[in-house]
Amino acid sequence: MPPKTRVKERAEEQSSAMSADQQAVIRIVANDLHRLNQSVMKAVEAGVSVELVRSARHHGGNGNWGDLLIPVIVTQSSGN
Repeated sequence: MPPKTRVKERAEEQSSAMSADQQAVIRIVANDLHRLNQSVMKAVEAGVSVELVRSARHHGGNGNWGDLLIPVIVTQSSGN
């Protein structure tokens, strides 16, 4: 059984002091991250290594920012 990542639960705990709109977008991010984590685990089980690397940082103009990610994929050659 794959490890439980608890992304959704952590996001909900951290969002308790946020507005309803902020909480809604955080739930979207948490759900998307959960799906991303599941996809990474499937890729690993299929025989590739996946590293998520920050490609940029998005600034909202009011002091808020978010990291943007790209995957770096490494396949295993059959000769190793």
